[in-house]
Amino acid sequence: MPLMASDAADEETQPDPGFVSVPLAEGLEPSREEWEKATAAVLRKSRRLADDAPDSDVWGALATTTLDGISVSPLGTPALSRELPDPGLPGQAPFTRGASALRGLDGDAGGGWDVRGWFADPDAERTAADVTTDLENGVNSLWLSLGTGGVPLASLAEILEPVFVDLAAVVLDAPHEPLEAAQALADVLADKAVTAARGTSFGYDPIGAAVRGHGVVDLDVLVDIARLADPLGVTALTVDGTAVHDAGASDVQELAWSIATGAQYLRLLVDAGFTAEQAVALIDFRYAATDQQFPTIAKLRAARRLWTRVQELSGIAPVGQYQHVVTSRPMMSRYDAYVNMLRTTVATFAAGVGGADAVTTLPFDEPLGLPETFSRRIARNTSALLIDESHVAEVTDPAGGSHAVEKLTDDLARAAWALFGEIDATESLEAAVALVTERIATTVSDRALLVAKRRWPLTGVSEFPNLHEEPVERRPYADGRPTVFRYAHEFEAMRDDRAAAPAFLATMGTIAQHTARATFAANLFAAGGVDTVTAGPTDDVEAVVSAYREAGTPAVACLCGTDAAYEEWGAELVGALRDAGAAHVVLAGKADVGADTTAAAGLDALAFLRTVREVIA
Repeated sequence: MPLMASDAADEETQPDPGFVSVPLAEGLEPSREEWEKATAAVLRKSRRLADDAPDSDVWGALATTTLDGISVSPLGTPALSRELPDPGLPGQAPFTRGASALRGLDGDAGGGWDVRGWFADPDAERTAADVTTDLENGVNSLWLSLGTGGVPLASLAEILEPVFVDLAAVVLDAPHEPLEAAQALADVLADKAVTAARGTSFGYDPIGAAVRGHGVVDLDVLVDIARLADPLGVTALTVDGTAVHDAGASDVQELAWSIATGAQYLRLLVDAGFTAEQAVALIDFRYAATDQQFPTIAKLRAARRLWTRVQELSGIAPVGQYQHVVTSRPMMSRYDAYVNMLRTTVATFAAGVGGADAVTTLPFDEPLGLPETFSRRIARNTSALLIDESHVAEVTDPAGGSHAVEKLTDDLARAAWALFGEIDATESLEAAVALVTERIATTVSDRALLVAKRRWPLTGVSEFPNLHEEPVERRPYADGRPTVFRYAHEFEAMRDDRAAAPAFLATMGTIAQHTARATFAANLFAAGGVDTVTAGPTDDVEAVVSAYREAGTPAVACLCGTDAAYEEWGAELVGALRDAGAAHVVLAGKADVGADTTAAAGLDALAFLRTVREVIA
């Protein structure tokens, strides 16, 4: 069953409006060659560029490649955006620069985005109290996870009894009882005799349920919910990109899947008798915001452009895509959980700058269990700080015109459109899910390698872990919640299974001579749940071996010193440690002194730690 008409694979071609480059005063505008020369000098000092390499090689040395294979230039220049299509103006097609001409609730300038609280506590009394507290302290709308794994559906009317639902939008997430939940919210609106606030949604996403393997996948129910929603002026369906994001999808895969799903919903609604204009008004979108700031901003801008193109191909005058953006669950960690506050702050900023209509900042303790009063307060205050203190929302599309952001937006849009065409060519929903699942598996594998090699660092987990942190305890979630693929899960599994014995850091020389490598090694071992004991300052083999015996002769010993020390007495020390009982000797660095393995930047940390833990066990 195709997800879109056959011409969906055609990409728009629009004339280049030209980006005006305003020159600086004479003598103040550096040339490209001057930048290359200055940058090359720095890279040569850090050994990232060969001494005999031309200065122009800095572009390749500093360019990065995303999981989608998109190359990101190290420097934003007018050349990046000169050939791009016209992004339009805010509030005008293709809505790249925002669905509204003015930022703010209901178009009020300076109002910011809709701050949307998330609620999933099965204790209805607690949820009711949390709803009241959040609305009284900065939250503008409610996102309720109902039924299995969340708030009891039977409690919906009671929870919403004190809520002015004509002012505060209510968004449902009830994958197991979608029609019953929609009817319950419709009854609340009828009892209160009010028109629902903008953004209110019944939130059904059967295709998302198919991806998650969680909830009712019934396209007939989709139509029933749409018929219930249409006269109430609320949206019926939420195209939830987090369904694939939570499974490990890349930005392009999330974009392509969301547009394919939205196109399919359009077709189904039109086939059921709705006009295309009615169908569009019944659909909203949800995306994930990560702490990768620029890709998140570009993804949201690209999503609006893509949805505009779908509407044009459907023969209707485009309207702006309504975006509910949620801070990423996969990026969060269970260990050093307070770092999640920093991750969600960056993600919330990116969502706001990217033009999100509503933003949910998940509490920092979300990976641990049901959020508490403190974490809920920090979550809602994140948006308050960005809107009211940082004034992020006072500028419409603040990233607009940035050559790097415009180029990344275009690259994401084109790559997603191409994948959308492939999804569109599938013959059934099952085939589409299989195709995307296969692509996501490749992304998961690629990302896992970056995480394992710590090229995708996870602060507090793979980098700078604290084995002695105080654990954060939370009440468990109700059974039946969908699975989330967190980036830190393999390191966290090792931390859960704390190693029974420490590793020994065989520091060679004075503190000044071994501190850097000893710190590197200690952090590496700690990332895998392995504590360390350190010899301290030493001056010869005998001193190190003596400290090793005092530490209880651990099975794993790691040499930490300078290259000169390795050359002078490293091989002798390796032999002495083995004679003293070391079963596995590691060298911090890349010297060859007969150690069992080496540990240096770029190694597969997970593979290294698995070997170490096997020896310790």
